[in-house]
Amino acid sequence: MVSVLQITAESRRQKHYTILTEEKIRQLQENHISQVCSLLSVSKTLACTLLRRHNWSLTSISDNWLAVEEKLLFPQQELLNPLPPYEEKNNLCNICFEVVSSERMLSCPCGHPFCSNCWKYYIMVSINDGPGCVSLSCPEPGCKSSVGPELVDSLASDEDKERYYRYFLRSYVECHGNTRWCPAPRCDRAVQIETRVRENYDVACDCSHRFCWNCGEECHRPVDCKTVTEWIELSSSEEDINTATWIMAYTKPCPGCGTNIEKDQGCNHMICRSPCRREFCWLCLQPWENHTHASCNEKKECNTEVKRVRKNLTKFGHHYEGWVSNHMRMRTATSGLRTVLDKLGCEYSNYFKFGFLIEALEQIVECRSMLKWSYVYGYYLSLTKKATKIAFFEFLQKQAEVNIERLHRCAADKDIEMYVNDDFDWADFVEFQRKLVNLTNVTRNYFEEWIRALENDLSEVIDTSISQIDETDMQMESSS
Repeated sequence: MVSVLQITAESRRQKHYTILTEEKIRQLQENHISQVCSLLSVSKTLACTLLRRHNWSLTSISDNWLAVEEKLLFPQQELLNPLPPYEEKNNLCNICFEVVSSERMLSCPCGHPFCSNCWKYYIMVSINDGPGCVSLSCPEPGCKSSVGPELVDSLASDEDKERYYRYFLRSYVECHGNTRWCPAPRCDRAVQIETRVRENYDVACDCSHRFCWNCGEECHRPVDCKTVTEWIELSSSEEDINTATWIMAYTKPCPGCGTNIEKDQGCNHMICRSPCRREFCWLCLQPWENHTHASCNEKKECNTEVKRVRKNLTKFGHHYEGWVSNHMRMRTATSGLRTVLDKLGCEYSNYFKFGFLIEALEQIVECRSMLKWSYVYGYYLSLTKKATKIAFFEFLQKQAEVNIERLHRCAADKDIEMYVNDDFDWADFVEFQRKLVNLTNVTRNYFEEWIRALENDLSEVIDTSISQIDETDMQMESSS
């Protein structure tokens, strides 16, 4: 079946990244190994070790080789100038202390010999331990000589060899600063980006998973990776945060025993429960017997901080709700896209015929993601108390919601099965195509301009402080 993004993937790849399959990665890896073997006239094991220790960089190895003609200044110099073979007259294995025939004694380039049975067990345990097996060294204490693919090929079981080469392949990707594995479950592709210094790290793998190449999280324009980390940490403990904030905003500690008390109605005369029974003023927490409203100064000072906390709690709740709501709508849009692809089946003619519809549905998913993360941007903007920017942002956000809803309604308005089965009026289909293409272009252009403006922090907007507005609100609230 054609993947979700194959219709438009080619144009996206040409922008700033390339999708690499395991087969392509393996070809690149083998080419690197062959070039090092040819350049330095060394074995495959030594070539692999050099490449791993230089993060699979041919340039780094070549520069070190040309910089010193007679003596290599590599950290692994002993690999190119191995120690003399370790001589044992009686072929004693220093692991199991068994005397074996010469044919059963094996060694790394360093020459330290061990019996084949010990080597098999040593390699098997290392592979089962995980990815560290690709940098496995000689079992001789203090020896840094590496155990390479040649020894693994001759001793490991088929299952262990498959696992080893999978780790070996992953090490190639993970050592490259411009390549990352797709984080989607069960995806074996990697994404290679043209340059790490970019403004937009959004990529789309052929498996249909969209993510930020820089941090590995889902695409999150218009906020940066640092803000995403902060927000995820904040929202992941949202229940605890809301509980603690609610307690701070809507309860006060008894000045006698410290028990938190909620006041939902009645006067300000509070009596703590038994056995404390402390009587105090809810507003100023002073003993009720000495209390006067004048000393309480209730209209100006007592509840200022509480009112601010309540306002911030409401603010967070609004943006968190918008973030979650658009996340759910994005998932619904993704599900709708997959449903349409299932209905189109495996016939390529259907994908060319309905390419405009797939593009529209993909645009909806992308715009839902942008709208979702715009609520995170809005939350942190609301903390800056910049009235003009906040008002302008909310206006633009509302327009974005109108645009995406209009496109969504148009895309979902027709029954795709009717068109797939050719049971439709051609003029109606052409009109549907024209309308959907126009709406897709309008929505895409609006969102791109809007998100770009947010990424520039609405720099063209002249900020107006809302501290005076907040003070006026507080005065109105305290006097009510």
